[in-house]
Amino acid sequence: ATCGHGCKYGECMGPNKCKCFPGFTGKTCNQDLNECGLRPRPCEHRCMNTHGSYKCYCLNGYMLMPDGTCASSRTCAMVNCQYGCEEVKGQVQCLCPSGGLQLGPNGRTCIDIDECSTGKAVCPYNRRCVNTFGSYYCKCQLGYELKYASGRYDCVDVNECVTNTHRCNLHAECLNTKGSFQCKCKQGYQGSGFDCA
Repeated sequence: ATCGHGCKYGECMGPNKCKCFPGFTGKTCNQDLNECGLRPRPCEHRCMNTHGSYKCYCLNGYMLMPDGTCASSRTCAMVNCQYGCEEVKGQVQCLCPSGGLQLGPNGRTCIDIDECSTGKAVCPYNRRCVNTFGSYYCKCQLGYELKYASGRYDCVDVNECVTNTHRCNLHAECLNTKGSFQCKCKQGYQGSGFDCA
């Protein structure tokens, strides 16, 4: 079986037919499945979609049970947690629905951890980190785009001269460079390449 465009988060099952791993969707399994939008809903109260998965959490005054349901809890109501709570050895603790969130100084609300600036994020050398609320993702560096070539996805240089996304002057030549481009005034003209006279 060969899949011309590859199966990013899945495996090739037949000619251009991908079988996606749980939590992913799309023709090439390159899109995250938003489980929170499924019917029946996977969580009783609230749901937070994560890359390839999801997390359940409860309204204030409820406690998250191991099976994902929410049970009414007087102690949780008293603590006033943003995303519900759990009881550990008689101690009430507020919960955050994602590993990319941490309890704020008040111990009740969740604040985002910027994985990109703390160095917790691991992106391949040619990709840059983009922080999101509760998580992060890796994006191609500027001047590169994600393409499927020779059996894998990679960040490939965009040829701005071919895609016509350069800003060279009408009287200048466009020269593609890795991740960027240069403009050079044609013979008989002089200037920066963006302006030629």
